[in-house]
Amino acid sequence: MSSLRHPGERDQHSAAVAAAPLCNGLTADVIDRTLLADDFRAVRQTTESLAANLSPEDQNLQSMPETSPVKWHRAHTTWFFETFVLKPHDRNWREIDPIWNYLFNSYYNGVGEQYPRPQRGLISRPDVAEIADYRCRVDEAMLELIEHSAEAGWQELAAIIRLGLNHEQQHQELIATDLKHGFSRNPLHPAWTECPSTAPAGAAPLDWLGFDERIAEIGAADDGRFCFDNETPRHRQLVEAFELASRPVTCGEYLAFMEDGGYDEPDLWLSDGWAWLQESGTRTPLYWRNGEDGQWWLYTLGGLRRVDPHEPVVHVSFYEACAYAQWSGARLPTEAEWELAATSANHLDGPFADDRRYHPSAADPDLPNDTLTGLFGNVWEWTASSYAPYPGFEAHPGAVGEYNGKFMANQMVLRGGSCATPAGHVRATYRNFFYPPDRWQFSGIRLARRP
Repeated sequence: MSSLRHPGERDQHSAAVAAAPLCNGLTADVIDRTLLADDFRAVRQTTESLAANLSPEDQNLQSMPETSPVKWHRAHTTWFFETFVLKPHDRNWREIDPIWNYLFNSYYNGVGEQYPRPQRGLISRPDVAEIADYRCRVDEAMLELIEHSAEAGWQELAAIIRLGLNHEQQHQELIATDLKHGFSRNPLHPAWTECPSTAPAGAAPLDWLGFDERIAEIGAADDGRFCFDNETPRHRQLVEAFELASRPVTCGEYLAFMEDGGYDEPDLWLSDGWAWLQESGTRTPLYWRNGEDGQWWLYTLGGLRRVDPHEPVVHVSFYEACAYAQWSGARLPTEAEWELAATSANHLDGPFADDRRYHPSAADPDLPNDTLTGLFGNVWEWTASSYAPYPGFEAHPGAVGEYNGKFMANQMVLRGGSCATPAGHVRATYRNFFYPPDRWQFSGIRLARRP
């Protein structure tokens, strides 16, 4: 899993999901069992609600090696709780089927081999009914464990459950992104949600917010609130003065780059990006197409719709983001700059998955000039930073330590979440990561520059 990659999509959610950080951000040793049980039910039900209106054929769809079927996501998140919670902590638990440890293990080498990722769409059995039963049996055992486990070891148990819930939220996001890629290949343009409305007015003008040079504290604080291990340790970093764009780049602005020959000018592209461009033949953001009416159209999870020039451009690769920034005379922000801005500036956030839009929204033109819009939610924002360990980083021991640390090579960091991310799941220190060519996530562009 790339970050979650997270990583969620949905279309009908339980309103309880992630309106705030899970368990109200309390430290593991003081988490109330009732609160944790409520969080568990809400997150698990949200995943099921995403699949409620999907046929078995929909749920087994896999359109490329990087995506996974909805059914597999439902099974894998259940396997996580069975493997890392029930097996080591519940003496009464009996493994349902040993072969499922092979079918639904994603990349945890410490607990066994894995079925080949590109072939997950071939797993027609167990079927969706068996996976639903699997989830029910694991849920029942998990809730029993949360209520009746011994006080000794509760801190460790609560921490791994909370990790599992955040892990499942990442897969909720992946359900949306993976399903969108699969449905986009269907000439019927199937809809999973309502078609997203267009902006009632023009986008807010792009302004620049200035930030002075400083030594910033970067990373999650050791205050007991949930974070993934790759957000730690908190450390000091010199951040030189910079300016950050008030909103993400719009489709209209990106279209100007296309019409100016941006995809044909090698001086704008990184060497690897230019090679990717020639090999892939890419000339537009993912899901764009030129209609017979001469207009640009794009596929959304609500079906086919005209491109709205006021909305943030989405589904672009790191290579495309860099080329656009070069063309515009700016650059991408570093992740330290982005985090500094997210913790020290006014910002208006959303939309998130909970809004059931699953598509970015245009920035309100009536907002004050000193407001960063869409900083959280809307589109994941590519940064100029490679995904690497922070100074002093140490992965957790055992298989759970494989969650993030072993991916710290050849990927780039994105920040902020998207319209497919559950509200409350992201924070200023959250680090998502993908390979530079990846485009099926809701990834967009926010510019930075020197003052």
